Amino acid sequence: MRGREILSPPLPFLIKYYIMEKQVKRGTGTPQKKTTPQKATPQKKATFKRVIPNETNMPKTYEVISGNNFILKISSKNVRAIDPSSGRVRALRYCPLEDSPWKDEQSGLAQIGSVMFENKFLTVYPDQPNLISFLEHHPDNHKNGGRLFKLVNKEETFEEDIESEFKISDAISIIKARPIDELLPVALALNINTNQKDLAIKHSLIKIAKSNPDKFLSTLDSPMVNARSVVSQSIDFQIIEDRNGAVVWFDTGKMIASIPVGQDAVEVLTRFVMTDKGATVLSELERQLEAIA
Repeated sequence: MRGREILSPPLPFLIKYYIMEKQVKRGTGTPQKKTTPQKATPQKKATFKRVIPNETNMPKTYEVISGNNFILKISSKNVRAIDPSSGRVRALRYCPLEDSPWKDEQSGLAQIGSVMFENKFLTVYPDQPNLISFLEHHPDNHKNGGRLFKLVNKEETFEEDIESEFKISDAISIIKARPIDELLPVALALNINTNQKDLAIKHSLIKIAKSNPDKFLSTLDSPMVNARSVVSQSIDFQIIEDRNGAVVWFDTGKMIASIPVGQDAVEVLTRFVMTDKGATVLSELERQLEAIA
């Protein structure tokens, strides 16, 4: 008796099964649903909570501009000032119990008060609007063209102080960064002795930069300063010399420029080499100084 024959699957089915199995292994089987990535929620930066006072509710301080009086009394009656709201000249006087500093708006029983600065300052509080208005319109106030007193502006003072500190910082940074050869002309222009060690010269420059940063910064990179340095060094190295009221070439004795009586030879020749006529002289001095170096 013949055994039961085992039928093999048809070839197309085997091929299809083989391909599906390979796709599953490679991860290319049944496509999965695409998920849209969620955007990360940006984190808010921490902010500082500040309570800035309202300037209108702060006391106002007025300062005497000139004078050394410990106690100064300003005129509080028979004062005439311009009313900015109308442009008219009106009588101004300080009466503590009145609402207005203008005489024509005060009552017939108004009593004139005194306005006194102690140790050059007068502080007025928000509950004294009449006095504030009186001082703001007073002709002796600096804002109105006066020369006696002014309102102390703290913001303006802070700005000036910060600007000054920035200038000092800039000047010191320049002294620190620049080589000594670039600072020597500045040192000469500021009457600093250059016949000393580098640190000593920079120390002197820093002292000037701290005391007068505007002067130091204005001297930097000035063509006149560089020209003066070239002239001064040329005299020191005997390229030129001051001889009988004239600056001459040391080797030939030919005159470069005459020096008027009572004037400095370096200053006169510096001004000369800055002109078109003296430009060639400056170039020759620079060339000879470079050759010596």
